Amino acid sequence: MRAALELFTTRGYHETTTPLIAARAGIAEGTIYRHFASKDELLNEIYRAGIRVFVAVVRESDPKERCRERLQQVARRWRDLAGREPALLRLVFSDQAAQLVDEKSRLSARELHAELEKVVAAGKAAGEVRAGAAELWSEVWLRCVLLALQKVSRGAWKPDEAAIQQVFDAAWDAIRSGGATPPEGASS
Repeated sequence: MRAALELFTTRGYHETTTPLIAARAGIAEGTIYRHFASKDELLNEIYRAGIRVFVAVVRESDPKERCRERLQQVARRWRDLAGREPALLRLVFSDQAAQLVDEKSRLSARELHAELEKVVAAGKAAGEVRAGAAELWSEVWLRCVLLALQKVSRGAWKPDEAAIQQVFDAAWDAIRSGGATPPEGASS
């Protein structure tokens, strides 16, 4: 699975063949088919496993914390994952992978979004998140955070780079009640 993940996220799904996966893994091609009926099934299993990892991080965030702190916890743990498992982040949040996976995998991806929406909805109920659909604001937050996570996963930024926290802060500012704080010295 690790060999397939690396190849899917570097070469692309269509360019990755089962002989390439087997060679990378140091196994016979037939071994793949003892565990997976097809390359499609292998992709879907890896994708769902990755989604479960990211969902677990959201679920483990402390519900007693304010929304900003919970989202910061999630963003930091995802940042650490992006540093340790860059291919997993690239696969889970890849638009191309989302087009290739089956309905069961798409349901898993929706579960991830639903978990984020719950955190944002709780923040909205507490007056911490601006008016509007929790679905919208969780997606805005996620897209902002992904800017930093993708840079980490590609090795462009180190996980401890200060710019990452700036992106996380900007993601919060984009959804917090009251909107973004104007830059110091800016006129109203």
